[in-house]
Amino acid sequence: MLVVVTGGSGSGKSAFAEETVLSFGEARRLYIATMQAFDEESHRRIRRHRCMRAGKGFETVERYTGLNELVLPKGSVVLLECMSNLVANEMFREDGFHPEVAGEITDGVKNILSQAEHLVIVTNEIFSDGILYEGESEKYKEQLGQINCNLAEMADSVVEVVYGIPVWHKGGEKA
Repeated sequence: MLVVVTGGSGSGKSAFAEETVLSFGEARRLYIATMQAFDEESHRRIRRHRCMRAGKGFETVERYTGLNELVLPKGSVVLLECMSNLVANEMFREDGFHPEVAGEITDGVKNILSQAEHLVIVTNEIFSDGILYEGESEKYKEQLGQINCNLAEMADSVVEVVYGIPVWHKGGEKA
């Protein structure tokens, strides 16, 4: 089963995604962490997320790029957090700007789905700010938007978390 969880910053989507993973029952739980720590803010966020997962039985796999090469234990329950970081990592690599990553990342998700029993993906809603961006920033939004659409099409459930409240767009609470 694929569950896509989206929402704005601070919406409660991470906590909801973790609870979704726990709702699948006893299983080997993997947390694929995509955030690279570049500054104190990113270190703080990583610490906060590790504290949130503490005692819940997650094994952390740090993976910043290349989901299509990832090998996971068969039948595990996987939480991938988060798509917006992964897209940035793939697009803005040390070897230069890579403007077309949607297909590669979608294939990487399919790779995980072929190995996992369940996959929960956290992504961000960044599209309603009304700001027009240029250049690489606009290309980033386009690629994340395409990936989010691809994920929603593949997903069994899509849920947006707003102020800590899940709003189901596909599937449902008992999915």
